[in-house]
Amino acid sequence: MQLISSAIRRCICSERLCRLSVLLQRSPASDPPLVRISISDTGLGSCIEEFQNLKCPVEGILAETWNGIVYVRTTNICDKEISCYQLNLKENVTTRKPILLPSNIKHGVKFSGTEVCLSVSESIDVLLEEFNCFFQKILVLKVPNIAMEVMADGQDVPGSRNDAVFLEKFSPSSSFAASTLDHLKFGLESYVLRHGSSLACDSCFPNRDNLRSGGGMVCEDKHKTTKLVVEAAVVTTEISNPTNNCFRAGCSNTKVLCFKDFAPCSISEALLKALTGIDWKRYGLALECAIDQRSHALLKWEHMPLSFHIHIVVHCYDKHVFEAMPLLQKTRFDKKLIRKAVKLALDDFKNKHAGVLLSADTLKVSACSRRNQEQLLKLASIFHLQISKFAPDLAKSIAGLVLYSSDMDFKEECLAILGLQPHQSEGEIVGENIKNKIISAIEVNDRRQQGTKEVAPLLFEGRHELQFVDDECDEDGLDPMDL
Repeated sequence: MQLISSAIRRCICSERLCRLSVLLQRSPASDPPLVRISISDTGLGSCIEEFQNLKCPVEGILAETWNGIVYVRTTNICDKEISCYQLNLKENVTTRKPILLPSNIKHGVKFSGTEVCLSVSESIDVLLEEFNCFFQKILVLKVPNIAMEVMADGQDVPGSRNDAVFLEKFSPSSSFAASTLDHLKFGLESYVLRHGSSLACDSCFPNRDNLRSGGGMVCEDKHKTTKLVVEAAVVTTEISNPTNNCFRAGCSNTKVLCFKDFAPCSISEALLKALTGIDWKRYGLALECAIDQRSHALLKWEHMPLSFHIHIVVHCYDKHVFEAMPLLQKTRFDKKLIRKAVKLALDDFKNKHAGVLLSADTLKVSACSRRNQEQLLKLASIFHLQISKFAPDLAKSIAGLVLYSSDMDFKEECLAILGLQPHQSEGEIVGENIKNKIISAIEVNDRRQQGTKEVAPLLFEGRHELQFVDDECDEDGLDPMDL
């Protein structure tokens, strides 16, 4: 799958509309029967160094069925010919030498692209299942400038015509100007709508209005030409009928998808540590455990309603700054960057969607004024439970000071600050208004990013858009507003 990943990167670097095709063809004349796999793209031409450091897979579908031989044909727009090579990826990387094959003349035609071919002794049906699963995950990245297709010569029926078994056209809603993070959020939403399959589920999600999302991105300079980028997206869904057969009935676990260099990847220890290191209580969640499921990470929650689901995706890749054509390099997983990206996505989500993923502290205060939300009391701390008990009494005391004051100017000014008219000076109205403002101020504070230096909002100044300043403190540092 590294070959497909590098093809995607070549298409992205070309910054133009591209096509990525995978063609499976039977070779019945061979003994044993082989399937020829052709992976072609119309992106930038490749260089032989791209394939020099590739390693033959030690596990998976190709480990036992492929001899390691690949044939490469590539050209750039300015080239006058198509260069051809042969490599054996099972050879030692340090001693591996490409074999130069006769090139093909372009006869003045200007185009660019790369085709990589290999042959495996495997059933086409088995290969199709593997490729379909791979490309369904690739769609989460929602790369805007690539049309993708998988073609097969009638599966395992000799003589059948070629059929497109996977086809993803250019999306009219995609924009080259949009960031990769925006495409990642949109792609995760589409993945959730399809339940990870090829068709949207209209019964669970009649439209995108049922989805709420947030995203975060961090990057770190590796050297002059590359940056390590980590992007994360979060999507939540709330299904009124969680027993629907097509949904994960009785399960509120979160599946975390992970991508590395524009391809799905196995779960690393760094990712698991990053996920378990997040203070989930700040978002009203209680993490029970994080499990490595190889193709994804599984987060199990405590006291999560079966109708509410959280979906997360993380993508780590090297962004090449000055080089036109990136070489394949090993992108490392950085625990701190992953944790920060996921936290930024969660904070972005909270800022966009008021009342969702509130911290355990805020849920306690809110529960005091909403007795019908008793289940949320389990998520609150003892400290804020005490605050929640006295919040209504505090509002009542402040209202009494205002209403029973003999200073009429003071009373009128207080009513004006509360947004009330003189005829609204009844005790119940004033007390309820003050209580709502107390809860509002707490919710505004709850949306503050942990570790920021923003001064807490004043009680009667309403909800203002807060500008946060990251103090780059240690992840485990204390936030005064959490006390």
